Amino acid sequence: MMKIFMTQLNGHFSRIHEQEESAIEDGARLLAQAAVGSGTIYIHGFDELGGITGEAVLSAEPLPGAKSLFLEDGSMNKLTDADRVLLFTHRSNDLKAIELALKLQEIGAGTVGVSCLMKDEDASLDELVDVHIDTKLKKGLIPDEDGSRYGYPALMTSLFAYYALSFTLKEILSEYE
Repeated sequence: MMKIFMTQLNGHFSRIHEQEESAIEDGARLLAQAAVGSGTIYIHGFDELGGITGEAVLSAEPLPGAKSLFLEDGSMNKLTDADRVLLFTHRSNDLKAIELALKLQEIGAGTVGVSCLMKDEDASLDELVDVHIDTKLKKGLIPDEDGSRYGYPALMTSLFAYYALSFTLKEILSEYE
């Protein structure tokens, strides 16, 4: 099972890298505007993707200038149009993410959304954010005997997209030093 999972996961990472390269670069440029300007990069991940916020803010290699979008009391930080937001959710049709993206649009904060693009939906995160990165994770990676699939590594694929953004952002910021 692990060999199948590793093979599928590596293939998945390769697809994200190859097919989302331009969105990753555009997203990093948008985030760089806050990092080199007077803004802040705020991060939020829905459900278990909240682990990405911890990675970006508390890890040994934090994202430059990054803060959690929400305070400990659950209220949202006060944002301005100089700020940028990085949102992570499982699927682009997540109603909580769509609602938050609408609020961010009203504020004027540039937003990068990372989720699996679900086509033919009435409302979709990719239509509400400035840049969308598709994690392409619609189903589990390992086929089961009954035809179903399991092994749904949402946090891993989202962290892959996060690191792609982070590395690209660091390259961009190095040009300003």
